[in-house]
Amino acid sequence: MTQQQPIRFGVVGSGWRAEFFVRVARLMPEQFRCVGVVTRTAERGAQVEAAWGVPTVRTVEELVTGALPGAGAAPDRPEVVVTATPWPVTPDVVREVVDAAVPVLAETPPAPDVAGLRALWADVGATGLVQVAEHSPSMPAHRARRAVVEAGTIGEPTSVQISSTHLYHAVGLGRYLLGAGRGPVTVRAQAFTAPLLDPVGRDGWTGATAAAPVRAILATLDLGDGRTILYDFTDNQWYNPLRTNRVLVRGSHGEIVDDAVTRWVDERTVLTSRIVRGQSGIEQNLDGFDLEHLSLDGRVLYRNPFAGARLADDDLAVAHLLADTGAWLRGDAPPPYPLADGCQDHLLGLAIEESARTGDPVTTAAEAWSDAV
Repeated sequence: MTQQQPIRFGVVGSGWRAEFFVRVARLMPEQFRCVGVVTRTAERGAQVEAAWGVPTVRTVEELVTGALPGAGAAPDRPEVVVTATPWPVTPDVVREVVDAAVPVLAETPPAPDVAGLRALWADVGATGLVQVAEHSPSMPAHRARRAVVEAGTIGEPTSVQISSTHLYHAVGLGRYLLGAGRGPVTVRAQAFTAPLLDPVGRDGWTGATAAAPVRAILATLDLGDGRTILYDFTDNQWYNPLRTNRVLVRGSHGEIVDDAVTRWVDERTVLTSRIVRGQSGIEQNLDGFDLEHLSLDGRVLYRNPFAGARLADDDLAVAHLLADTGAWLRGDAPPPYPLADGCQDHLLGLAIEESARTGDPVTTAAEAWSDAV
């Protein structure tokens, strides 16, 4: 059986999120290969080449045509281009790549505001070339929870409560766990401020020793048909270890609370089991620290297909996005996260912020992307 060639991708942008994609390729060259990165300046390009070990160019045209340093006589064209650019820049970069008939994996969100989402959809939605790099559903724990839901273990899923990540990420995760579509939604949100110590940020320990006012938003999203999402996010919750992740999925016959699964079995029996994380490299296990699988009552819900790369869960989500995009490109799988879903997630995220700002409910309408396949 012939092994497929690595998925070739290029990246537009050289910031923090772009490095996640390049790092995955560096760790698993047999599966992924970054052919090049677009940077705005030659100076930044030299820094990226030295730190990341990939060639750089200054324009999208050079990237998509394969006119890369060291490519030789044969152009080194990417199969897909990842846009890891600032919000205002992303729509124009997506348009430019699509104009070159190259598929796109656009970092979230695909456009900064509602008008931008609608304009981008009008320009490129029908091409089917744009996927969105919404990584939250691809995290192992969430894939395992979705497997429990799909198995019917908790009956019909009706609500999700998420206190983990923010806005469009949380919305995308909630819709994924519920299997919800892109119809009208009514959002009610309120913002609160309360003291909280913030000991850790993106750059590490802050040295803070006193609490300071921090904003939190509580919101409910009524998706119709009895399905709801409860959103609870505190600023910097991604990094602050004083605010842990909480995910609850409720169904007609049970619920999932983080890793605990409670379900009805028969007329006299309700059971609770835990989703167990199989991890190598602990104590006398000499296989190296790595996620092996997630299981429930002896049934594997998720198995790590990238074992050996020693990836954190967030990096595993990026690897899944790239692998799923590659499978889609080669006709082996459905699209991983179409532009329509990315637009819907950000539409609802913006509605949460609007409702929190005004104190009034916000009801979104059906959009041009609502019924897209």
